[in-house]
Amino acid sequence: MTVADDSEDHGGHHLPAVEDWPRGFGEASWWPFIAALGVGGIYVGAALFVMGHSYDVIGPLVGPGVLVGSTGLFLVGLYGWLYHGFIAGFLKHGTEGHSGSSLKFAMLLFLGSEVATFGAGFVYYFFIRSGPWSPELPNLLSSLVLVNTAILIASSFTLHFAHVALRKGNQQRFVRLTGVTLLLGVVFIGGQVLEYYEFIVHEGFDLFTGAFGSAFYGLTGLHGLHVSLGGVLLAIVYFRGRLGHYSADQHTSVSTVSMYWHFVDVVWVFLVVVLYVGASVS
Repeated sequence: MTVADDSEDHGGHHLPAVEDWPRGFGEASWWPFIAALGVGGIYVGAALFVMGHSYDVIGPLVGPGVLVGSTGLFLVGLYGWLYHGFIAGFLKHGTEGHSGSSLKFAMLLFLGSEVATFGAGFVYYFFIRSGPWSPELPNLLSSLVLVNTAILIASSFTLHFAHVALRKGNQQRFVRLTGVTLLLGVVFIGGQVLEYYEFIVHEGFDLFTGAFGSAFYGLTGLHGLHVSLGGVLLAIVYFRGRLGHYSADQHTSVSTVSMYWHFVDVVWVFLVVVLYVGASVS
């Protein structure tokens, strides 16, 4: 679509190049930039949080406020991007079968960048772990972590069988199992928040507890952000499934979201082995 397409009827849904961008820029959209500003603001909020905690420069609530606002901005940008880029087009003319393989390949490339992102964090952890190691840590490998791990692993199975049901034409089972997967993901995030609360409030183990504290909260927080993003994607898949957007022959977005969700599950298992179990080995 180019600017020449501005007069086309899109079923009541304006497309990004029509209203979201000044004329003359062709196929472009504000939404990715809004999402990018939100992501950048998250890093700024984290820096302000450290400054407010360690230095008497700004108030202690400035950083958390920027974090919350930036997260909201990111989610708004992500919603607009996905809706106007994919859902509005589907409501008008459905999906095109030839785009399935390209979208799956794009997801693989994205996951490759995610491997590099988490890999950098693990390199940092292994670097500090190779030096003198005598941190005073709480009991990291608690029953809460084990239950949370079991919940996330179970969500991979429910999503897998939801996808299998869809490919067999069982729409009702697909929607039901996708909803269960989404619920398990929300419970996992709730468990991680509870774990942070126990560590910070009752154990005194926070982001500033030595190099391990920064590595622990950096890696688990990064993973929690990815699970939250996966929850947003699952919610979109769930509601689209309820609207009947998928069939046994049209399920590309279900496949790509499944790839992403299984990836974050595997990363969590690796995190548990390296951080929770590995930290307890002297």
